[in-house]
Amino acid sequence: MPGVFLNSRLSAGTNGGVGLSDPTTASQRRAMLDLINRLRNTGVQRDIDLPMIAVIGNQSAGKSSLIESISGITLPRSQGTCTRCPTECKLTQAGTPWTCVVKLHFITDENGLPIKPIISVFGNAISDKTHVEERIRRAQRAILNPNTDYKKFLEGYEVPSGANEMSFSRNYVSLEISGRELADLSFVDLPGLIASVGHAGNANDINLVKNLVTSYVEKPSCLILLTVACETDFENQGAHHLAKQYDPKGKRTVGVLTKPDRIPQGEEESWIRLIRNEVEPLDNNWYCVKQPSSLEISHGMHWGEARKREIEFFATMKPWSGLDLHLHRVLGTKNLTERLSTILAELIARRLPEIQDELQAVMQQAHSDLRELPPEPSNNPVGEIHRILNGFTRKLSELLTGTPDDNGLVQTIRSHSEAIKQEIYFTAPRFVPWERRDSHQHPKLPPVKFLSDEEIVDSEDESDDEGLGLTPPARSRDNDIFIDEVMERAQRARTRELPNYYPFVVQADYISKIVKKWREPAIELYEVTNSVMRERLGEMVEAHFAHLEKGGVRQAVLMIVCDHLDDAAVRAMERIDWLLQVESTPATLNNQHYADYHDKFLAYYRSCRGNNRSTTSNIQRLVAGGFKAETMNRALSSLTELGISAKADDLVRLLPSDPLDVALGIMASVRAYFQVAYMRFIDMVPLAIDYEMVRGIERGLDEALLDGLQLTGDDARERCAAMLRESSTTTSKRQEVSKKLERLRAARAELKRLSV
Repeated sequence: MPGVFLNSRLSAGTNGGVGLSDPTTASQRRAMLDLINRLRNTGVQRDIDLPMIAVIGNQSAGKSSLIESISGITLPRSQGTCTRCPTECKLTQAGTPWTCVVKLHFITDENGLPIKPIISVFGNAISDKTHVEERIRRAQRAILNPNTDYKKFLEGYEVPSGANEMSFSRNYVSLEISGRELADLSFVDLPGLIASVGHAGNANDINLVKNLVTSYVEKPSCLILLTVACETDFENQGAHHLAKQYDPKGKRTVGVLTKPDRIPQGEEESWIRLIRNEVEPLDNNWYCVKQPSSLEISHGMHWGEARKREIEFFATMKPWSGLDLHLHRVLGTKNLTERLSTILAELIARRLPEIQDELQAVMQQAHSDLRELPPEPSNNPVGEIHRILNGFTRKLSELLTGTPDDNGLVQTIRSHSEAIKQEIYFTAPRFVPWERRDSHQHPKLPPVKFLSDEEIVDSEDESDDEGLGLTPPARSRDNDIFIDEVMERAQRARTRELPNYYPFVVQADYISKIVKKWREPAIELYEVTNSVMRERLGEMVEAHFAHLEKGGVRQAVLMIVCDHLDDAAVRAMERIDWLLQVESTPATLNNQHYADYHDKFLAYYRSCRGNNRSTTSNIQRLVAGGFKAETMNRALSSLTELGISAKADDLVRLLPSDPLDVALGIMASVRAYFQVAYMRFIDMVPLAIDYEMVRGIERGLDEALLDGLQLTGDDARERCAAMLRESSTTTSKRQEVSKKLERLRAARAELKRLSV
């Protein structure tokens, strides 16, 4: 939010800086500062950028002295404890005597992870300023040793040198100070940046401090109060470089020059140019303050005397006394404090609407993050596991019954079932009703008209399967069974039969060879159904049990379900084997269809024979519609007059007898039986697989899951609780989001209290 510092300037002076043309009243300013302090107490600053002032500087840059001059207290100066955790100062102008309340704020655990804020009042309110220094020192020790009861430090417990539990901490000490001489202001004193460490120091502390300071100054709503000691070369002060890194245009930095009495002679002008904002310009100006020396402090100089000495210094000492009048407004602690109070109040006023919007957005995201996590473990683990299992089996039942989805389980298996119909059909015997030696005279069989209405065969030529819209396996004349070969096979099979009688074994042999070809497509349908089932079951198990991360529940359920599927698949395979065995022996009670197909195929094969060319040719032409309709009608009428009832297809029966008529009969009976048997088989195989493997997996699955997961024994509750136990990652994430929501709710409650 750099822009919030740009919208107004000082009404006088060329160097400007942000202020209010109509300054807020003291009560309004105090209410806004109080609101921000309450919001910080909720810990919501981890989630939302709250306006604040962060005091930064190198070690020995006079930062502590500056804070003492603003707050009127004395900070600890022994062994650097004051530099190892943030110290938040909340100043309030009041008509009551000066008081200070010290509090400990624990917002992270010992590993730096956020926790629900714990705020503890560290002792009674202090009314004597001389007692503040020691109280702060003890409070800082409590912050650096979070595993030790803080009350022990209040009682004077000492930690051996170098034995603190933490080198630095994001947890902080707050000082709530009120009094008549104070301005309404709130700021955070951060550890001073370290350039180097001694032999007893830890080199890691350099980056620890830098990272801690960066976590404050990188936020757009942080006003950076940069302290620079005039006794050290300006370019060598790391705090300046850090401020410039995160505020390169100087829009939210207030510079403060300290120790002006220690400027080497002849170098005053380089520092005066900063005050004039001629170099390293800042929108909120550079200020200069003069604090008591260490000797003066040791001699007991009080705060009021220090402020008087400061005013005298800038009024009488060159080059400060000779500055233009408007520049005197950036000299002295009082001017700096008033300016900081005004800037912070304006920043808070501008940020409040944005804070409310950001708070709502962050809360919505936190709720969304919480919803994405698996359900929290139930207090009734047995009931919860049963609920999950029942939900799984219920969804499985819906899947097996069939869903309207294009990619549903039943639809997927059905498409493969359609394929088996084609594959079985293509095993039909290709009988050729002429001798092999004459095959060159007959390039292909004529159309089979009576099969044109069949579900698969919808072409007028049985021999030209490509014309059916199908993709049959490659065929050659080597697969053809010629009539003379059928006759020869029948002759070889004769034993003691009477003349013109041939054993049934011939038909049975042909049928047996055909049925053997059915095994491969049947097994293929079985395997693809098994594969589809295994894939869909795996997806369902993943969907219903993936959130049970502990105890291997998902894998256990998957193994139980797959074992149950294997049992169902064995039953389905047994059914297929049984059907193939049954079909290997020709038999049918479907006499009507068999007889109809037999007569039609016999007539068809006879019509293909060309022994009596003239008669056959005319009858074939008549049946095929080669004559006019009246010719067909006269022929049928003549037969009717003779007492013979006939249809057009029956005319082929008038053909003369054929010496190979026995073979024609065998061919017709085998081909007719194929039509009956194949239609039966393409129904029964998918039905058997569906009954035993698809719908069959549901039978007994409940019992298999209960037994496999051991949910019925005495230790069922413990086992179920173990199954529902979350992974440490999920638990940590849930705790993190839950704590975040607690902070956000507390912050929203504070915003509702705003009445300014």
